[in-house]
Amino acid sequence: MTGTDVGTEAEDSGPSGYAAARLRLLTEGARSGPPRRAALAELTDDWLAGLFTAAAAGLTGASLVAVGGYGRGELSPRSDLDLVLLHDGSDPGAVAALADRLWYPVWDLGLALDHSVRTPAEARKTAGEDLKVQLGLLDARHLAGDLGLTAGLRTAVLADWRNQAPKRLPELQELCAERADRQGELQYLLEPDLKEARGGLRDATALRAVAASWLADAPREGLADARRRLLDVRDALHLATGRATDRLALQEQDQVAAELGLLDADTLLRQVYEAARVIAYASDVTWREVGRVLRSRAVRPRLRKLARERSDFLRRAVAGEGRALGGGTPVTERSPLAEGVVEQDGEVVLARAARPERDPVLPLRAAAAAAQAGLPLSLHAVRRMAAIARPLPTPWPAEAREQLVTLLGSGRPTVEVWEALEAEGLISRLLPDWERVRCRPQRNAVHIWTVDRHLIETAVRASALTRHVSRPDLLLVAALLHDIGKGWPGDHSVAGEIIAKDVAARIGFDRADVAVLSTLVRHHLLLIETATRRDLDDPATVRSVAEAVGTQSTLELLHALTEADALATGPAAWSSWRGSLVADLVRRVAAVLAGDTPDEPEPAAPSAEQERLAIEAFRTGGPVLALRAQTEPATEDETSGGPLGVELLIAVPDQPAVLPAVAGVLAVHRLTVRTAELRALRLPDDVDDGAVLLLNWRVAAEYGSLPQAARLRADLVRALDGSLDIAGRLAERDAAYPRRRGRLAPPPRVTVAPAASHHATVIEVRAQDAPGLLHRIGMALEKAGVRVRSMHVSTLGSNAVDAFYVTTGAGAQLPGEDASSLARVLEETLRG
Repeated sequence: MTGTDVGTEAEDSGPSGYAAARLRLLTEGARSGPPRRAALAELTDDWLAGLFTAAAAGLTGASLVAVGGYGRGELSPRSDLDLVLLHDGSDPGAVAALADRLWYPVWDLGLALDHSVRTPAEARKTAGEDLKVQLGLLDARHLAGDLGLTAGLRTAVLADWRNQAPKRLPELQELCAERADRQGELQYLLEPDLKEARGGLRDATALRAVAASWLADAPREGLADARRRLLDVRDALHLATGRATDRLALQEQDQVAAELGLLDADTLLRQVYEAARVIAYASDVTWREVGRVLRSRAVRPRLRKLARERSDFLRRAVAGEGRALGGGTPVTERSPLAEGVVEQDGEVVLARAARPERDPVLPLRAAAAAAQAGLPLSLHAVRRMAAIARPLPTPWPAEAREQLVTLLGSGRPTVEVWEALEAEGLISRLLPDWERVRCRPQRNAVHIWTVDRHLIETAVRASALTRHVSRPDLLLVAALLHDIGKGWPGDHSVAGEIIAKDVAARIGFDRADVAVLSTLVRHHLLLIETATRRDLDDPATVRSVAEAVGTQSTLELLHALTEADALATGPAAWSSWRGSLVADLVRRVAAVLAGDTPDEPEPAAPSAEQERLAIEAFRTGGPVLALRAQTEPATEDETSGGPLGVELLIAVPDQPAVLPAVAGVLAVHRLTVRTAELRALRLPDDVDDGAVLLLNWRVAAEYGSLPQAARLRADLVRALDGSLDIAGRLAERDAAYPRRRGRLAPPPRVTVAPAASHHATVIEVRAQDAPGLLHRIGMALEKAGVRVRSMHVSTLGSNAVDAFYVTTGAGAQLPGEDASSLARVLEETLRG
């Protein structure tokens, strides 16, 4: 039976005929999804039109209008009928009688009805006062009666909406945000509300309203399919429960999945989450665009005033009368953030010279820059990179790995940037194993996130703990991978260990780091399970953990990962009591592992080039430097200043303030320090009895090309003799081009490493990397009057992990109190 046949039977048979036809339509297996919804809407249209025609005999100036979901033709089995009886106001009594003859048959069938009786003027007035009424009228559809009356209302309502959009759209955005706060995010809830939760059907309707305003439009790719999927699930939910509900309760999920022909409830939830993710991302992009357009409109009156001032200025200039002009022609600013990446109008976009098809690291570099700046990635930039960016080689180049670590270590902004990459398929392209955990539900009351979001949340939590570990890069990547084995048969920790080994090797970690990462993934539950389920006073318990962990540094990483994992799971997974138990276990295991801490390594013999530079520096009495290209093989797109930067060798006669001078010059030239070492080098006996400081650095340009070696040397000479005001230059640059502050980074942490060396006091600094950081540290050490015997500096993502071996002027270790005081002063300096 076709929809038309059903409708004809409904007209001929009255309410009972409509009810029988409706029941057959909802129970037949031949139609489901959009065809069934359309057929149900058509059946209902014909029935209501028949009721109106019979009841309104002789009455003019009235029409029956479907609004809201019914107006869109989206009738689910238990949906309300949203109806407006529209009239011209000429015969209120007759209209009231007509309303009774329309509404009572609907109620008699037990159908939910949302109804109103209004003139066009009343409808417009109510819409102006009630945003929900306004949204419903945007989908007004004529059913019966005076077509001109309905068409006139539709035209007027749309005109009102477009004229009032600058005022009403912010109200709508606030309404969506309040609803999201109440209902949560559909893409993560175990018992989601398909309509009201963020990313649900209400948000999809809001996007239609934004598009109708002509002010902005939503990204359309996948949006219609996502909306259809949620409507299909709601249909199945109504049929399974026999109730008008939008809450997908746990006990109904298997039945709903069967109704839709899906394998199981997990498959159902995964499809719901994927649809919600599309709608939520489209909402984020759309509301961002609305804000941009409204800001632009707000500026226009000021620009018109400036134009008038300019015209007046030119007229006066011709007449010989000069006066100050209020402003110039505005230019959209594009501030560089990284190579090929700029900020424009509150978003991160690609630079005009960027070439994604030749730069496979660009997606990660752009994502890291956006997260560090606390800015969203523009939709156009993400789509362009997804369309034409070259895949990364295997293993990844070093820069790609560093940019991934920087992205993961950026705190809360990481989530939005990651979601943007994932929406366009870039994450699954970078990490194919991600697809298996993507949108995967976790049927555990403790977990509040899907598996993939939990992994990102763990990285966010771990970013706050990077000051507590010596290898923050390994901590962040372990956070990303620790549950990657979920979705595979068996113990997810065992499966995850195998996957982590493969992923870590693919993204370019060396063999030793791969082993550490796989250990962290394999044993990420070891500390919390042992601390809460075993007797810590039993030496065998502690020994077993020590054997599994192996080293002090791995224990340190596992402790931080345990806390980050628990905090990212949910409020029930971590407490001060659990934290104290884990900390107690870590202390006991550390005691077992103690005694293996190596002394300061003996410096390697200088190379021939290093010795040559040292001799030249000693004989000339000034600094000598050499820039040397990377020693690792480069891909065809990498230059000497690319992913690994260049090696910078500097030899300087031993003198005070060398470290802050060199670090300051590099900061002035916008060179990022990736690694750095400093040590005193004794000259050969046949040269002279003297010492030269040898600095071995690996540096890279923030953006653009590297400066010439001669220019670096000239500025270094000036810095050493005091004629170059480094602090002033850096302050001027920061004032002219202030760096955007993204997330609030964890505070710096400066500690004294106990028993780390027999010859010097080791000061460890862990801080957020920033221009001039090493210069500030060097100045603080100089001011404290200590001598830097050697140093080992690493930048891992956005984290600086530095160790300074310092002595007194006489070359002895610092007394305990002096060392602690120096650590406190240095930490206060970096916090300032």
